[in-house]
Amino acid sequence: MSQLNYLEKLLDGVEVEWTTLGNEHAVEIANSGRKPVKAALRVAGETPYYGANNIQDYVDGYTHDGEFVLIAEDGSASLENYSIQYATGRFWANNHVHVVRGKEVLNTRYLYHYLCIVNFVPFLSGGGRAKLTKGKLVDIPLPIPCPDNPEKSLAIQAEIVRILDAFTAMTAELTAELNMRKKQYNYYRDQLLSFEDGDVEWVKLSTVANIKNGKDWKKLGAGNIPVYGSGGIMRYVDTFAYDKPTVLIPRKGSITNIFYVDEPFWNVDTIYYTELDLNKIIPKFFFYFMTTIDMMQLDTGSGRPSLTQAILNEIKIPLPALEEQARIISLLDKFDTLTSSITEGLPREIELRQKQYEYYRDLLLSFPKSHSDEAA
Repeated sequence: MSQLNYLEKLLDGVEVEWTTLGNEHAVEIANSGRKPVKAALRVAGETPYYGANNIQDYVDGYTHDGEFVLIAEDGSASLENYSIQYATGRFWANNHVHVVRGKEVLNTRYLYHYLCIVNFVPFLSGGGRAKLTKGKLVDIPLPIPCPDNPEKSLAIQAEIVRILDAFTAMTAELTAELNMRKKQYNYYRDQLLSFEDGDVEWVKLSTVANIKNGKDWKKLGAGNIPVYGSGGIMRYVDTFAYDKPTVLIPRKGSITNIFYVDEPFWNVDTIYYTELDLNKIIPKFFFYFMTTIDMMQLDTGSGRPSLTQAILNEIKIPLPALEEQARIISLLDKFDTLTSSITEGLPREIELRQKQYEYYRDLLLSFPKSHSDEAA
């Protein structure tokens, strides 16, 4: 069914009024209750303390009680996907969010879903930290179906909310399942890689691996070979530094990012690669074991986190039989696919459900504008 036909069926011939968030008949702007409190002065409690993008803390007391939508005033993590939050019950709002809700003619949850598709960029001012002033907030357009019949209008809004909430509920359920599976994965990984003294041989990393520095990539041509830094793949070039399965360990920066790579690659000087003794250790087993280590405990940097070869060479590595290493890898690979894969597993399912939500959100909330609205 086309978008137009779907909307026509939903609206059943009724008009859509385009108003703004400044319409006091439809929207309440409850900014007066906001109160910023520095972290050191907050009293711990159970009330969520909202900032521009998320819940920053849990505190005692509250500034608002009810159903509201929070719109970033400044500091949104993304300007294209502007920060919109939905809050119910008692909560604390600081001065980095506008606090709004629908009145009798406007469903607040409908307002939330609609604001998620608004392009806020034209309403922002300022430079590096763009700001949505109240003066611009009130100019943001808002569609209200069937304005002359509030009962029917609310019924249409409620139906849109019902459909979209069904998709968000599926996403939330899958996300909760993913979080539980990740906890299970971490537990079984740690169990599988915990060996008692005497069960296996423990050796220093230096006896099974040579740690190699990265090199400058700037003179390399463009290609399809990934270039790894401490944060992951930076770009692609036409030359590789190493073409055997290995584990990359950051030297500076994001030192907790451990990568397993089984294709040709280039690595820059902020990340090491390892030449492993394949007669003693399987690279994937080494990778899984390294993910159990708290790398921050090995940090030698005074500002930017750093790892030295000397420190890494002293790490004790277990060496079960290669057959046992392969068995552990097989088990952990299955968990890893379930919890991490973007082509299979739960992350893929969550991505698909989110895309479904966005598709139907755009379909249901892309109301046509009248000629008078367009002329205005």
